Formats: sequence, C-alpha cells, structure tokens
Amino acid sequence: MVTTSTATLLISCPDQQGLVAKIANFVYANGGNIVHADQHRDEAAGLFLSRIEWQLETFNLQRELIGPAFDAIAKPLGATWQLHFSDTVPRIAIWVSRQSHCLLDLLWRHQAGEFLAEIPLIVSNHAQLAAVADQFGIDFHSIPISAATKLAQEAQQLELLQQYDIDLVVLAKYMQILSPEFLNQFRQVINIHHSFLPAFVGANPYQRAHERGVKIIGATAHYVTSDLDAGPIIEQDVVRISHRDEIADLVRKGKDLERMVLARAVRLHLQNRILIYGNRTVVFA
Repeated sequence: MVTTSTATLLISCPDQQGLVAKIANFVYANGGNIVHADQHRDEAAGLFLSRIEWQLETFNLQRELIGPAFDAIAKPLGATWQLHFSDTVPRIAIWVSRQSHCLLDLLWRHQAGEFLAEIPLIVSNHAQLAAVADQFGIDFHSIPISAATKLAQEAQQLELLQQYDIDLVVLAKYMQILSPEFLNQFRQVINIHHSFLPAFVGANPYQRAHERGVKIIGATAHYVTSDLDAGPIIEQDVVRISHRDEIADLVRKGKDLERMVLARAVRLHLQNRILIYGNRTVVFA
C-alpha cells in the first residue's frame, strides 16, 4: 500500500516505438519509484494511452518543475498529458432532486474515509433533501428549475461552484438536463443513469425495460456532455431480472446498482485512473 505522496501522469499520444521506456526513464532518471504503471494501445485509433504513478519521497524534481520537465519529452511525441498529486484534495458538489439513495451512499462512504475529497456543497432543484445536508453538516442550496428560468438558474449554480471552489460535480439522481452553455463553462460532471447505456436513454428506463421484457437491467456512470446520456462511460454493472419482476422490483434492484456504480466511478475519478479520448475512456483500475 502506498503511504507516501505520489505523482500520476495520464498520457495519450500517437503510438510509436519506445514510449514505455521513455516515460519510465523520465521517472527513473529523476530518482522516482514507480508504484503503478499501465498502458493500452488502441490499434484502430493508432493511440498509446498510459497511466504511471510514482512516489515523490525520493524524486529529485520539485512539484512545480515536473510538468515543464515532462513537457519537453511529451512535445516531440505529440502527447497530451495530465499531472496529478495524490495529496491534492478535490472539492465535490453533489446535485440531487428528490431521491436520496445515491446521495446518502456517497455521504456515508465519504464519512467512512473511502473518498479523498471534500464535500462542502449540495445543490438541488427541490428542498426535500435539505435535512440530509444538515445531518452531515454540508451547505445546501435549493435552486428550482423551469424552462423559463433554466439559464438564469444555471448561472446561479455556476456562481456557487466558483464560490465553493468546486472541482467535480456529481449528479446523484439530479433529474435535470444540463445545458450546453453550462457545460461549456464547467466540464467535470459525472452522472448516474438508471440503465445499461446505450439502452433506454432518457426518462423512465425501468418502465421501458419492463415493457420490452428484458432479462438484464443495469446502471451506467458517465461524464456529462451536451448529448443526452451519451458522454464517455466510466463504470457499468447489471443484475438479472425475470418475468416475475414488476416495475417496482426493477426500481428496487436498480437503486442498488446505481449506488455501487456511482461510488465506483467517483472513486476512479478521484484516484486519477480515467483517461478520456474521443467519447471513450480507458480505466486503469
């Protein structure tokens, strides 16, 4: 188990010879001890994608110098990259509507120390879950949304994200569609959708699954884009159902999946294990 602070590089570049050696040698040459290294080659796209993590305890470069030093290697490779530090504590805002199961699950997991993050803010388009926020000592803001007020209310939401210095928004059953205008200004948003995407996009997937007579239902956590329920997928899971299950049974079983899938996705994001390319992800679990 890694107990010292680490640095993580997520890298994407055109596939070419010697990439693993060049990246690993950057860490080795500067006295770093690699604790995780993984890579994937997308043959169709001609891309090399990698995650490498190393301990900072013996690393010779100061943190502010790591990025510029690696960029000198990355530019000739045509690489895009991200640098993260394990002791940086992200700030999360959880957005909800009326359902509490995903919200409570995230808050319980955070309270138990599963997530290295701060959760200073809960936003809702309804007021029902204010008591949950109060129970956990988290600021709660109720911002009703209607078609007529959507853009003005989203501007208020953006102000809150800036005020609270939020790094990630988690839509924990927030039953509103974010506008392209909002997403142009804040892109780090994870949503939980109650179906195994791309099946049953949009509203009422359990009812439609029941009508279709499917034998498996699922849940999908994905990054939010302006295309409804079509952003890069982070995590999915399924459960079997039968002809004996009514819609209420599907909802009950689906809620269990939603909690687990969303928690896994948030954890993977916080651990910097997700690399987005195009509308896909590589998850270095």
